Amino acid sequence: MKHMKNILTRIINNEVLTREETRDVLVGITQSEYPAEQITALLTALQMRGITVDELLGFRDGILQTGVPVHLTADRYIDVVGTGGDRKNTFNISTTACFVIAGAGYKVAKHGNFAATSVSGASNVIKNHGVMFTDDVSRLQRSMDECGIVYLHAQLFAKAMKFVAPIRRSLPFPTCFNLLGPLVNPSQPQCQMLGVATLDQMRLYNSVYQRLGIDYAIVTSVDGYDEISLTGPFKVQTRQMERVFQPADLGFSPAKPEELVGGATEQEAKEIFDSVLENRALPAQKNIVMANAAFAIHVLERGQKPIEECIDIARQAIDSGNALRTFKKFVELNS
Repeated sequence: MKHMKNILTRIINNEVLTREETRDVLVGITQSEYPAEQITALLTALQMRGITVDELLGFRDGILQTGVPVHLTADRYIDVVGTGGDRKNTFNISTTACFVIAGAGYKVAKHGNFAATSVSGASNVIKNHGVMFTDDVSRLQRSMDECGIVYLHAQLFAKAMKFVAPIRRSLPFPTCFNLLGPLVNPSQPQCQMLGVATLDQMRLYNSVYQRLGIDYAIVTSVDGYDEISLTGPFKVQTRQMERVFQPADLGFSPAKPEELVGGATEQEAKEIFDSVLENRALPAQKNIVMANAAFAIHVLERGQKPIEECIDIARQAIDSGNALRTFKKFVELNS
């Protein structure tokens, strides 16, 4: 077995792997070079020791190298995603925000999957509108050209994930693969807005994004939501700033946790998603989507537009019906 015993010994001795070594391990996993027991030991050892920036980047490199690439022709586009796992069962805030951003005239390549810990993930709510997932780049490019947004269903692109899926399911704790979802968008966008549930994750991803050289915002709510929840203070970190905001700083009233819940069924989650785009949602639901969309627009604008103006742009996308029109066009092109 290619060096795995040596690698496990090093991790147990608190040594760190290089980016190249970790990438090679991932490629080896996809070539079935290691028995499940060794992969289990690796994921457990890394979880106990804590993964480094280089190791996370190495796994990312390996997933992109062994996956299906997507080369999109668009000058500047963003992905808006949460790490998930905050167990708050919120409605599809990031996904809704993506259609608001596209409705405002920006480009979006949303990467997502079926729900892990909530009722409805991005892929659930998209599929429940009749959308067919595809890895056909010409169809994806057409969607980007004609409505400014593409949806990339993770399972079609990250081929490596299926090799570790049974092991991840059998373990009672999250592994480093839970951290990789936001980093392996196959179109490799130049901009990203990421929601995380803890300050530790914020520090880790900040270092990763600095190394990748992309423009980004990382957001976390102080009460543990992996997005801007408006239920209390939240922290934002970008290339240009690091700041704690209160909802009132953006002109919003605090939201109540029950106003963010995504419902008990996929159908209820779909109804909330539709209500925001159709501008008939609860004020708190609309405000939360606008807040998340605004910080993504702030990233797309390289931090040059004040956040208040970005909120106005997001509000206008909903109020004018452009966000809804964009979504309807997206469904028409992708069904």
